[in-house]
This record gives sequence, structure tokens and C-alpha cells, in this order.
Amino acid sequence: MTFLELWKVLCGYTPAMAFKYLLTALLLFPLAAFAQKATPKPAPPPPLKSHEVHANRTVTFRFREAAAAKVELNLEGVAKPVPMVRGRDGIWSYTTQPLAPEIYGYSFLADGEPRIDPANHNLHPNIAFSAGNSVEVPGDGPQPWDETSVPHGTLHVHRFTSTVAIGLQADQEEVVVYTPPGYDATAKKPYPVLYLLHGWSGVANTWDNEGQANLILDNLLAAGKIKPMVVVMPQGYGDMSFVQNGFDIWQDPVPVEHNTQLFMKMLLTEILSQVEANYDVSKDREQRAIAGLSMGGLESLDTGLHNPDKFAWVGGFSSAVHNLDYEHQLADLDPKAANLRLLWIACGTEDGLIKANRNLVGFLQEKKMPVTAIETPGLHVWTVWRDNLTHFAPLLFQDK
Repeated sequence: MTFLELWKVLCGYTPAMAFKYLLTALLLFPLAAFAQKATPKPAPPPPLKSHEVHANRTVTFRFREAAAAKVELNLEGVAKPVPMVRGRDGIWSYTTQPLAPEIYGYSFLADGEPRIDPANHNLHPNIAFSAGNSVEVPGDGPQPWDETSVPHGTLHVHRFTSTVAIGLQADQEEVVVYTPPGYDATAKKPYPVLYLLHGWSGVANTWDNEGQANLILDNLLAAGKIKPMVVVMPQGYGDMSFVQNGFDIWQDPVPVEHNTQLFMKMLLTEILSQVEANYDVSKDREQRAIAGLSMGGLESLDTGLHNPDKFAWVGGFSSAVHNLDYEHQLADLDPKAANLRLLWIACGTEDGLIKANRNLVGFLQEKKMPVTAIETPGLHVWTVWRDNLTHFAPLLFQDK
């Protein structure tokens, strides 16, 4: 009713009654208008259960992207992105087949654009690729990489000024050092030391953040399967431009060799001395090992094979040796002079680097080098590298 209509009605009443009704209307009109404007907002959508591990070890992944025409799941151990199915409210989902007990990295692609899982705080950043998340499929009992109720070692972070590496921020090289439980800096007998190198796009803490290296070592030590050792995990670039200019740089052997040689120089002339000045570690080759994955595998093999006076134990996991000119660079290898206690080369059988690793193994065997070749099922993924470390570490520093 308008005020004009109301006035016509009120004209039929006495002045006192008309005033009373008019005052009531004036009070109620704003309240009615306010009631119309204060429409309750729709409730926010319920929290999304983005990764659900079922009792049969299948995993359901969910991602909310109502505007997307296509969403895919990148799942570690699966060669290609998997299409997800759109459901109500723009929620996309996919349920896997039963998975082996493991930690699996994953991310999403929404219309081809990478996305992390905003509901999962287990985030794994890196330098070159888009970040991803992880989910663990548990086994019937503790796995080698699980945190268990055993004594734990300590992770220390160090930075020092490098005059060798190119492109480091403020020329600062970062090194993460694992000391075993009960580490004694005044022990009469120095600790053996393993230099453990990450792959391309990784950083100094990648081996403990994604590889769970510290937990693997804790569990192996508690089980009596390894000797107490210090593990050094540096940031493994001789030239930062090698990781900042895209993956295609691996197609050119020149920058690959440039980065490898600069890192080798930094390791031998700076990192070793920094570690030996701050930790009670052995300087004896018999108590020094070097190993790494992918790019770090290339660096480990190249460094170890060229410096057997410094490392008696050498390992490469899925090593990026496809550009290594070993026919010339390793032509003078002498197995007796090298006298390596262990030369361990492992790769997943579905890895694109398996052929290159097999070729290198064949070359080393022709040279009569004491190479141990390991092949396991798997792609170029952490599920393979955690397993590699679990089996490699117990071989180190054993008596003859």
C-alpha cells in the first residue's frame, strides 16, 4: 500500500485514530523494507574431502572447480594425467585402483593449468616445476619411511658463501646435515659420511622433505641395518641458470657438463671442508660415500668415478647420464686404481632413463669395474628413490 492509499483510508477515521494508525505505519514500513533487504546469504559449501584413502587402499581424489571444462589428476607412478569426472556443485573426482603402501605425490590440471590441492597441507615446492601435494597409503605395519617410535636423528641447516657456484642468492650455498641419534661431536672415532644429492628442480631439503631420508635412516639404524653415519644434503647446482631456464636445457650437453663440473668443484673444494670443520666426520675415502638421484645421480657418478681417492662408495639412482660422454670422459678408468668398495647403479624399468643407465652399466662392465646394477619396477619417481636409499644405505661402510 502506498502512502496515498493509506491517507485515503485514514480520512475515514477521527483525527486521533488517524494519527495513531499513521504513526504505526511509519514505524513498520522501514522494518518491512529492511526485512526484504536482509535476505539470508546462502551457506558456504561444506569442506571438501579432497583425498580419501579407503580401507582397500584405493584413494578418491576430489577437486572443486565449477568453471573448468576439464580436470585431470597427476598421480605419482602413473605415466599420464588421468581424467576426472564432474559431479554436483562443480566437484571433480577420481578413484584409483588399489595402491601399494607408499607416499604418492599428486596435483591437478584444470583446463591444462596446474593446481595444487588447497585442502592438503602436505605441500612439496620446488624450483622449476609447479608445486604438488602428497598422500600416504598405509601398509599393514610401519613402512621404512614412516615416523615411528625410535630414536631420531637431527637435521641441521647451514649456509656458507661460495666462490665457485654461479647465481646463488647472495652467493649463499645451503646444506642440510643429518646427524644420527646419539651423535657425539667428541667421539674418538669419526663418523662415516654420505653425501646425498637431489635431482633437477630440487633443493637442499628435498631428500628429507619428499624422500623422508631422515626417517628412513632412523628406522634402518634402530633395526641395526646400517652404521651410524652423517648425511650431507647440499643444494646441488653449480650454476643456478641450469635450473632456471626450463627443462629443455637437458637437450644440450654443454650446460649439463658446465653445471656438473662446477658443482663437483664446489663439493670438493668448499662443501667437504665446511662439513669436516663443523662435524666429526672421517676424511678417509673408506668412510666417504656419494649418491644421488637423477641430476644428483649424474653428479655422484661423475664425481665418484673421477675422484676414487675421496670416495670409496658411489651410487646413482635413475641417473641422468643420457648426455654423459663416458666413452671419452671415463676412457681411462682403471678398476684396480679406483678400488671402489661399491659402485651401485639403479633405475626403474619404466623410467625414460633406463636405456641410458643400462648402456653405462654395460660400458663399466667392459672396463671390468665392479658395478652392481639394480632394476626395479617404476617410473622417474620418489617411490623408486626411497626404495633405492632403503637398500643402498645398509651396504655402506661395511667391513671387508
